[in-house]
Amino acid sequence: MTDSAFATDDFIRERISAWLRDLGSVKRLAPKTLEAYNRDLSQFMSFLATHMGGPVTLQSLQELRGADIRAFMARRRTESLGSRSLARVLSALKSFFGFLEREGILASEALNVIRTPRIAPSLPKALTIVEARQTIATTGQMEERPWVAARDMAVISLCYGAGLRISEALALTRSDLEADTLRVTGKGGRMRMVPLIAPVRQAIDTYLGLVPFKLWPEEPLFRGVRGGVLSPRLIQLRMQQLRSALGLPPSATPHALRHSFATHLLGKGGDLRSIQELLGHASLSTTQIYTAVDTEHLLESYARAHPRG
Repeated sequence: MTDSAFATDDFIRERISAWLRDLGSVKRLAPKTLEAYNRDLSQFMSFLATHMGGPVTLQSLQELRGADIRAFMARRRTESLGSRSLARVLSALKSFFGFLEREGILASEALNVIRTPRIAPSLPKALTIVEARQTIATTGQMEERPWVAARDMAVISLCYGAGLRISEALALTRSDLEADTLRVTGKGGRMRMVPLIAPVRQAIDTYLGLVPFKLWPEEPLFRGVRGGVLSPRLIQLRMQQLRSALGLPPSATPHALRHSFATHLLGKGGDLRSIQELLGHASLSTTQIYTAVDTEHLLESYARAHPRG
């Protein structure tokens, strides 16, 4: 590609500088994002200069076609740029052309025909079984107040031992708790019953025996130190402390414990449909993606379950 310093004429260079100032002072973009946007646009201008046979001018941009942008995106793809990075490149281009339009300099339709690259949903990485057990066991050692330690252990136990979202765990009431099951209200108000294994039930009972506040049947089960509803941020901070103490990766979050619950069940031969019910997913396809099920495992399940398998 042409050196980006010589890829545009003075007018376009000034407009790029004005755009970057706007992003920094008005839009308040982070310095790293500004740096990436500037780099993306510079590479685009270098490509256009080579593609069109000369420095990019206002007329060059007015004559820009969707095919020119697709050619640039294809070039970047051949340079091993992933979909997420390509989506950022397209965002940078749209931002710059949007700025030119707001300034009354140029209105281009070329970008409107370009589709944003499809980005696969990012999933939290599962902890190993040993890491998950260490996380639970160490939780009680991170807090001097016994009832707070018991509370945090109960919440984290519910994420890993029952597959609850942290929001679901903190929304539980005393009346949701039965002898060996839990009534959970998930996304979209969908209700499900989740079995409680003995260690999770024991963690909850330990908390109930120590909590200093009166817990009425229809009020939140887990409380902050002043008696109010427990903030999810406190559990996230507890996980942060656990990551540091145990040397766990940054991906070890409360939600990763839920992911670990599903992944470990699947690894032990758990049925996808049952895992779907436990997680509260509306469709099986969501569970398949969430637990990163591979085709081979699905085919094995199909072969075992189908009458002619």
